[in-house]
Amino acid sequence: MISSKDITGLILAGGRAQRMGGIDKGLIPFHQKPLIESAIDRLKPQVGPIIINANRSITRYAGYGYPVCMDETPDFSGPLAGFLMGLKNCRTPYLLTAPCDTPLLPADLAFRLTEELEQKQLQMVYASSKESDGRVWAQPVFCLMRANLKESLSEFLKKGDLKIDRWFKEIQSGTVIFDDEKAFANVNTPEELRALEEISS
Repeated sequence: MISSKDITGLILAGGRAQRMGGIDKGLIPFHQKPLIESAIDRLKPQVGPIIINANRSITRYAGYGYPVCMDETPDFSGPLAGFLMGLKNCRTPYLLTAPCDTPLLPADLAFRLTEELEQKQLQMVYASSKESDGRVWAQPVFCLMRANLKESLSEFLKKGDLKIDRWFKEIQSGTVIFDDEKAFANVNTPEELRALEEISS
C-alpha cells in the first residue's frame, strides 16, 4: 500500500484567472480565508511534502511555509507546465495534483487514486465526477502520477502540445469516478464563488 509520506502534493496556482478579472485565484477569500488555504487543509492529511506551483504572488505563497515553483515558460502554459515543475521538484515516488480553486476537494482523493494505481499497475490515475443526471466528467487536474513520468511529460511538452488528455493517452492511465460532484466545484467567476460558499456553509 502506498503511504501518504510517499506522495508529494502539488497545488496548482499558476493560472491567469481571466474570468475572475485576472486576480490571483489562490488568494481570493473563501469563507474569509484565501482559497489556497482550503486546498492546503484538504491535501495536508493525504500527502507528505507539499509544493505550490505559482507564477505570481510568490512571496505570499511562500509565506505558507512550502516550496513555491514557477513554470519554466513565462506564458501561463496551463496545468501540464505545472505538472512538470511538480515532477522536477518531487522527492517522493508519487505526485498528487490539485488546483487551488476547488476548496471542497475529496478527503479520500489520494486513497482512492492510489488504490486504482496499484490494482491496475498504472502510471497515472485521474479523478472523474458523476453528476446527479448520471453524466461523468473527467477532472484531469486531479491526478496521481508516478514521479518517473518526468521525461515523458518533458518530451510531450517539447512538441508544443499542451492538451492534458493527449498526454494521458501516451501513458498507462485510468480514472476513478467520484459521486460527489460538489467536491470538484471550482471557482471561475464571482458568482460561482458565492454559490460555493452557500453550499459549503
